[in-house]
Amino acid sequence: MATARPPLRVPPLARHDQAEDLLRLAASPGLLLVSVTGPGGSGKSVLLGALAERLGASGVPTSETVGADLPPGGAVLVDDAHLLDADELDALTRLARAGTHHLVVAHRPGPGHPGLDGALAAMGTRRHRVVLGPVGPGEVARYAEEVLGLALPAEAVAQLHRATAGLPWLLNRVAETWEHGRLPDPVVPPEVATRLGVELDHLEPATQELLLALAVGFDLSGPVLPPAVLEHGSAVVDAARDEGLLTRGATGVPLVGAAVLAGTDPHLRHALRYRLVETLVEAGWPIAATLARDLADAGVRHPALARALLDAGDDLVSDRPEEAAGLYRAAAAAGAGEDLTAARRARAAAAAGDIEAASRLVDDLLSRPEPPALAVDVAAAVWARRGMLARSAEVYRWLGPRVGSSAPIAAVTMLGTGDLDGAESLLAGVVGSPTTVGVATRLMAEGLRCSVVGSPTRALALLLRASDTLSSAAAPPPLPELPAVLAALVALQNAEAPLAGTVLDDALRAGQGGAAVRPHLLLVRSWTAMLRDQPAPARAALAEAREHRLDGRDRCLALTLDVGLARRADDAAALVRAWSAAREQLLRCPSDLFTIQALAELHVCAARLRDTEILEPHLTDAWALLERLGRPAHWAVPLHWGAVQAAILADRPQDLRPHAAAVVAAAPTNRLAAALAPAGRAWVRVLARSFDAAEVEEAAEGLARAGMVWEGARLVGHAAARADDRREQGRLLARARAMHPVRATVPEAAPAAGPTGAPAAGPGVGSSGGGPTRTDHRLARTARHPVDVRPVDVRPVDVRPVDAAPPTPGGPPRAAPPPTGAGGGGVSTLLSDREREVAAMVLAGRTYRDIGETLYISPRTAEHHVARIRRRLGAQSRSDLLVRLRAELGGGG
Repeated sequence: MATARPPLRVPPLARHDQAEDLLRLAASPGLLLVSVTGPGGSGKSVLLGALAERLGASGVPTSETVGADLPPGGAVLVDDAHLLDADELDALTRLARAGTHHLVVAHRPGPGHPGLDGALAAMGTRRHRVVLGPVGPGEVARYAEEVLGLALPAEAVAQLHRATAGLPWLLNRVAETWEHGRLPDPVVPPEVATRLGVELDHLEPATQELLLALAVGFDLSGPVLPPAVLEHGSAVVDAARDEGLLTRGATGVPLVGAAVLAGTDPHLRHALRYRLVETLVEAGWPIAATLARDLADAGVRHPALARALLDAGDDLVSDRPEEAAGLYRAAAAAGAGEDLTAARRARAAAAAGDIEAASRLVDDLLSRPEPPALAVDVAAAVWARRGMLARSAEVYRWLGPRVGSSAPIAAVTMLGTGDLDGAESLLAGVVGSPTTVGVATRLMAEGLRCSVVGSPTRALALLLRASDTLSSAAAPPPLPELPAVLAALVALQNAEAPLAGTVLDDALRAGQGGAAVRPHLLLVRSWTAMLRDQPAPARAALAEAREHRLDGRDRCLALTLDVGLARRADDAAALVRAWSAAREQLLRCPSDLFTIQALAELHVCAARLRDTEILEPHLTDAWALLERLGRPAHWAVPLHWGAVQAAILADRPQDLRPHAAAVVAAAPTNRLAAALAPAGRAWVRVLARSFDAAEVEEAAEGLARAGMVWEGARLVGHAAARADDRREQGRLLARARAMHPVRATVPEAAPAAGPTGAPAAGPGVGSSGGGPTRTDHRLARTARHPVDVRPVDVRPVDVRPVDAAPPTPGGPPRAAPPPTGAGGGGVSTLLSDREREVAAMVLAGRTYRDIGETLYISPRTAEHHVARIRRRLGAQSRSDLLVRLRAELGGGG
């Protein structure tokens, strides 16, 4: 049954290209023979009205009936020709054959009607065919602008087009609710569906049944046809499409569906939705995620529906965790058990970076007698991200024999906290799952174990395979550490620094582990670049990581990077600031196997700033962990090397010997130790001023080949400062510059800690590197200050810090209020560039000898610089000098 509809408000809705062509054709000489086809509400009547107006303006008489008495040359415009009776169709056919009048026939595109088809055929080959239908977003935007008098935002246009499918009559129904001159909000008001539901109530029952079935989720192109189609056949679909209630592809229109649902009793809607689920299950067809979400939101409870929602959430949890969480909540509404949904929601929260929400969910689950294994995996991953890997291992110990397929993940936590026996028991007792994730986690655990008790080269191969495999997995589980990070750790400790960068880059491109752990990968990538003497990429990766929220583990690593970058830039003020921030976090991040490299870096820095007491508990725990693992050289060498450097900085040769011996002993089987052992010997001889330049260069080249370019250049640079022969000194300096090219006249400043917090001995990778004196060689300074290649003053000098007491055990001296007249922050107006460099070293607790070695001046000249600074600032005492220096240098320290 046709439903009368008011004419469209604005004729431009009929502006299809064909319609425009027809209006232009009306002004041309010759007879106009046209058929206009389109479903109900597509604008046929609007077009005929516009055409009558155009012809009338040209003096052509028009009529809407076939039998009208029009003179030859008049125009007959017939609307709804599909409703004409047989006599009217005969008259239309005779008029078409006569060829004496303009003739335009509009009709719907339904099943063929013999009489109408004959009339159209009688118009002959001169007939123009115009086909109307839904309009696109561009026409919708123009229509809305003409109705409203202002432009509709693009998002609102898209929403309007989606709701109406571009059907002109539906657009008109929506536009009737708008107020001219004001943007509608929402663009489709709810009352439109209510009013439309009353209007559609007059449709044939079969059509109503079809529209209702489509509205609840049946699909004409899907595996299960609506009941109305099964009962009435395709005729009911043709009728609905004829009415303009379906799209050309016979799919439902959202606004029509909403209107039908609004006018249907709730119990009928629910019964039909449940029937849809049952029909899909009986046919063995899967329930699409969008349909399942709609059905669950509508209150349908069914086991198959709940399972479909859980599966859909599992597919999305890594890439779109917020959307996955919504699907899990819908699964709970559909009848899924609380254990299943809560564990998955915890996983989604962790994947979204909200470890607090994840913790709340798993805490409740872990308080139950038999928590789901997924909850344990989530809990372990959350503890690791907080920087407490030992708690991750405890969670798996508590789970006991029910660890199942999580055994390899549990083994990683055991190895990371020094429990070799526990890890081997887990790996020996469980057969790995053949799934992609199962293979990846097994390879990861085996590779890590091999790095402790086997060959580092084999360990690296296994971890690289684990990283590649996990990157290809669709939905990886929550992990305490990523295989890409473990591979990078092992690569750096195996003197394979370029390979460490490659595996991390591959993991970042693949999105390994999901978006929540991308900052962790970036920080480890930054660490790798820093160790390879690539400060710009290191700072870029660190800055990108800090754009995200950082958990405890990553906050620790980020500030440890600040310390390392500042030390390598020889920026004393930045180093003091970075260390001050990092030391505050040390107590929050206990040591584990994966933090050893960062701990070694911090050990060197603490020794340089005479603040090692804060690190003693961490170092004690780290050595105890390595002892439990049998002191694996692959993991112990970097910590030994850091201890060697710290002992030299602290002038404690008795502490140096056992660590140096351990590095030498590991050299035959460990590539990193093989590079560090000759470098250690060279450092000792350089400090004793009894070195051979060729031996120093060879040791530095070994460091460079191991990926430790900065350390190699630093060794050569310090040898140059202690060389007695000027030609030898020049050669060593040239070699140092070749290894570590000058990048800028002003060294980069280490970035300040971001708002996410500060790190401590957080996880890191690579060798701590660094040389064993309290000064870091700054070759970049040579571009500004020509190097004095004369032998430095070798007279005995006072090795106490210049005019300043060393930092107290509680930390570096805190800034005091600046004295009256002292400069604020920024560039000093009193001190020269050279004096500012000296001042920064004074604040860092440097001695005259240290300053001289860094600037290539004698200790006596350094002393004169400090005296001039003191006079310029008007400092009356040592403490007064420190206060004024902090004010001049911007309060750092």
